[in-house]
Amino acid sequence: MSCAVEEWKEGLSPRVLQKVHELESQVDKLKKERQQRQFQLESLEAALEKQKQKVENEKNETATLKRENQSLMELCDSLEKAKQKILHDLEVKESQVNIQSGQLNSSKKDTERLEQELKR
Repeated sequence: MSCAVEEWKEGLSPRVLQKVHELESQVDKLKKERQQRQFQLESLEAALEKQKQKVENEKNETATLKRENQSLMELCDSLEKAKQKILHDLEVKESQVNIQSGQLNSSKKDTERLEQELKR
């Protein structure tokens, strides 16, 4: 088959044959270069897809973290409100204890006074 391919070159001058050979060499070289660039392109496309997937995963993780953060902020707010309510309730109860303690002291004094009166 290579003989049939080479037949068209018969009868060409040496200078033309040399030019044909140079052009064929250049074509082979360009084919190899094209294959290399095609491989580079495919490698870069694969790397790009990998990076796109990585970015998408990061976006999903960021969205998940934002939702979790929002949930935690709401929980913190809820706990803060509960804490404030408990502190208020504690203040009310301390106030009631102080009032009852005062009433108890007053009652003790009254009792002591009455006991003193009874002894007389």
